[in-house]
Amino acid sequence: MNSKEKRYIFDNPRNVKVLIYALYVVCAVLVGLDFVIHRHSEYALEAWYGFYGIYGFVACVFLVLAAKEMRKIVRRRETYYDDK
Repeated sequence: MNSKEKRYIFDNPRNVKVLIYALYVVCAVLVGLDFVIHRHSEYALEAWYGFYGIYGFVACVFLVLAAKEMRKIVRRRETYYDDK
């Protein structure tokens, strides 16, 4: 890498590891707080421990799988914009 190139904070792999470990700690704290904090849930399903974490994970997986299937429908040829 050229010494004049600008370096960003996540160019250093150590900073990425620190960020990932910080994310793990935040997730662990939030799951731990789930056992301590009483929630005023509307539905019985929301009262489960870790419900929102599981719900978010399932929703994210669903979005990725839906996007993979939608790609088959809306995909264009690689030369779509080059054709004239």
